[in-house]
Amino acid sequence: MRQFLSGWGRYPEIEASVDMPRDLQSLRAAILDGRGAMIARGAGRSYGDAAVADHVISCLPLRHLLAFDAASGMLHAQGGVTLDDVIGFALPRGWFLPVTPGTRFPTLAGCIAADVHGKNHHGVGSLSAFVERLEIVLADGTLVPCSRTEHPELFWATHGGMGLTGVIYSLHLRLQPVRSAFLQSVRLRTDSLHETCKLLCATQHRYPYSVAWIDTLCGRRRGRGHIMLGTHATDGRLTPLHRAPRWTVPRLPTNLVRRSGLRPFNTLTYRGQWRRRVATTVHYEPYFYPLDAAACWNRLYGPRGFLQFQFAVPFAGAEAAMEMVLERTDRAAPCALAVLKTFGDHPTGPLGFPLPGFTLALDFPRTGAIETAVRAATDDVIAAGGRVYLAKDSVITPEQLDAMYPRVDEFRQLRRQFDPQGRFRSLQSDRLGLS
Repeated sequence: MRQFLSGWGRYPEIEASVDMPRDLQSLRAAILDGRGAMIARGAGRSYGDAAVADHVISCLPLRHLLAFDAASGMLHAQGGVTLDDVIGFALPRGWFLPVTPGTRFPTLAGCIAADVHGKNHHGVGSLSAFVERLEIVLADGTLVPCSRTEHPELFWATHGGMGLTGVIYSLHLRLQPVRSAFLQSVRLRTDSLHETCKLLCATQHRYPYSVAWIDTLCGRRRGRGHIMLGTHATDGRLTPLHRAPRWTVPRLPTNLVRRSGLRPFNTLTYRGQWRRRVATTVHYEPYFYPLDAAACWNRLYGPRGFLQFQFAVPFAGAEAAMEMVLERTDRAAPCALAVLKTFGDHPTGPLGFPLPGFTLALDFPRTGAIETAVRAATDDVIAAGGRVYLAKDSVITPEQLDAMYPRVDEFRQLRRQFDPQGRFRSLQSDRLGLS
């Protein structure tokens, strides 16, 4: 059944019979009237300079759900629809996001541009695996539909393309069926990085979701932590909680994230689970989106903010590479949060981030010392055959990009094909030599 949505919930009324909706006309006008460098911007959830340019095109007005097939779970939505919007509509109907990052507030188009992955990449791949079709507005205002069979080169270049191929007007996303808003979770305590990596590999194919928090500030036991495994429950409770953030961090004059406070906090977190294995039932919000409980949590880092360094390295030699990165960065700044996951072997675009192996995300208070350390650690990642996630990057060099992404020249060629005048560009693309 193909269900057209009209006046549903928080969304404006949708006229499915209109050939060229008014918002598409407005989008084309914004692109054609733009002067200088321009880039599309979603909800502003990326951590670097990927959505910063002279002229920014906001995709937030594109908030319509266009159609939904209740039999197959195929959702046709505009690019400015957020993950939270999708969950609010789909979950009561027995559907959920097939892949989700660690926050529910990014837009669908932003997730595609950043080649978003989740806690289940080892089994299903990135969000791109569930995108059947894109409608992209190019720099000349042309609306181009693309898929794996129709303009496939544009389709794949857009996944992970950081908005440099065009503006995603709408997409067709295949949701996954669920029978509950809750997950059956198993939490395992580990004593070292080696044990954490070993257990992640041993359990990743027994559970759809797996992720680990690790303690990087505990000396010789660095890498100890908690592995959180999960599978969807089947109890029929399908109501989203949609809780407002429990607290909001005010603007602070200085950085509060310091080693003296992080060490005891990590120790308390680690010892908070005294048994090696704990099984619980948890709602999807605290499992998938723990940081969403605090609004503006990034303000804890003070006016200079924070820097996240996320990289992926192949399984072979991964532990040694991660130890080297942790040792190098720890001398520059304390790591406030470290999250470890596994990646599987799945198709991706020329600038797709995941590769079969481990991915480690590290959050630091931003300083000149940590920026220098991250550039040096990127060389360690390159030597291990890995790469850095562009959606989290703000410091790597063009030479490092070329060394990490073997298909980057293919992307440059495709970008010139679809945007010959180089109108779509950002501070990041200029910095990395992509524009």
